[in-house]
Amino acid sequence: MNRIQLAVELNYDITEPGVDFVFNIHAAQTSNQMLSAECLSLSQTVPTQLYTDPFSGNRYLRLRAEMGVLKVSYAVTVDLSHHSADPAQLGELPINRLPHAVMGYVYPSRYCQSDRLLNLARQEFGHLPQGYGRVQAIRDWVFRHVTFKWNSSNSTTSAIDTVTDRVGVCRDFAHLMIALCRALNIPARFATGADFGSDPALGPPNFQAYVEVYVGERWYIFDPSGTVIPMGLVRFGTGRDAADVAFATIFGGVRSRAPVVQSWAIDDPANGITVPNFSHLALSTDQGPAFQP
Repeated sequence: MNRIQLAVELNYDITEPGVDFVFNIHAAQTSNQMLSAECLSLSQTVPTQLYTDPFSGNRYLRLRAEMGVLKVSYAVTVDLSHHSADPAQLGELPINRLPHAVMGYVYPSRYCQSDRLLNLARQEFGHLPQGYGRVQAIRDWVFRHVTFKWNSSNSTTSAIDTVTDRVGVCRDFAHLMIALCRALNIPARFATGADFGSDPALGPPNFQAYVEVYVGERWYIFDPSGTVIPMGLVRFGTGRDAADVAFATIFGGVRSRAPVVQSWAIDDPANGITVPNFSHLALSTDQGPAFQP
């Protein structure tokens, strides 16, 4: 088991009254990702609503803030008990065996235009044996062909832009990998977390976008940007692409400051708690829905 202590701080200067926020910064709770010591604090005394989507498990915090400074602080301790599997034993599922709840992750979406990448996907990966190995090949292709560079993209950058420009941040790597998977009828979804284990040379800790792909009847974790240790990823939310799981959606006049994201791993082998490391096994923290004919 891995134990991660996570802290997030968001700061805003609100320039008009009655600005609405929807945050997705609460860690998701699954059978393999258990939460404790969870704490939320706000600098303004305003009503809040915390809603858990029954299908995705995403947790959304809603509030209306007043003019002035808004500081949102969230902390949690997360125990990760990964399901691990031999990648060679994980096959792709044909469309007729996919659960209904998974089907939505085969279609194109706003930032993942898989229908426009059919020829590229078939040319590069169509000849490969189906299964986890083919998904890994897609991940490796994206990692090799796209250069990680801060401030090289924006909120409108899509998978098509990234495959053309060959530069981006973790969000762009994720969108491109997802689009290529979907072009081959492999369900893939966008996931958000914190960038555990990233190189300090890449900048201060931040939120992390990565990919979960449905093979072998589970959602397995992939990091196409190659910037983090996948075993240490704490999942906040999942969706079709970044439009579904922005860490903050704001309706009104606001000046945003850079988020402060910190995560620490606890090392306590005597109690079965180890530090996340790179693994050759396939890792999952979400079984996903069962097939229902």
